[in-house]
Amino acid sequence: MKQFTYVVKDRAGIHARPAGMLVKKAAGFTSSVMLLKDGRIEDAKRIFGVMGLGVKCGEEVTVRAEGEDEEVAITELEDFMRNHL
Repeated sequence: MKQFTYVVKDRAGIHARPAGMLVKKAAGFTSSVMLLKDGRIEDAKRIFGVMGLGVKCGEEVTVRAEGEDEEVAITELEDFMRNHL
């Protein structure tokens, strides 16, 4: 299992467009990808789970990947978060 923590910098938080992009990115990996916030864990491959977390600007989230391509998944997802959120 690999994970990283990130503070969202986008003023709108994880709103519809970046949430959709995140789900699409996460879906490209065979590993399970989870998004954690305030004790809640949601599947990052499901748009309603990601949107349901209601992540706002300045809030911290953890992205966790577990599976055969977890190393690549976590590297690419961290890059995605830094460039889009």
